[in-house]
Amino acid sequence: MGAEYVIFGRAIPTYKLALATYAVVAAPIVATKLSKKEASANVIQASSQDEEDFIREFVKAAEEEEPKNV
Repeated sequence: MGAEYVIFGRAIPTYKLALATYAVVAAPIVATKLSKKEASANVIQASSQDEEDFIREFVKAAEEEEPKNV
């Protein structure tokens, strides 16, 4: 194949160095993509039960009034 580098006394072909570089760069990216969890859209941070009920009713009313795209 041609060129090679001597690393720790061993001759390493350039294509193996390229593949190792791709793996080192891609592994963290793939790991973070796979480990991400989607947050629930229905989580309401309310200080009381009355406030949470009001928010739920408000959202429900807003969704009913919103015109549906058919």
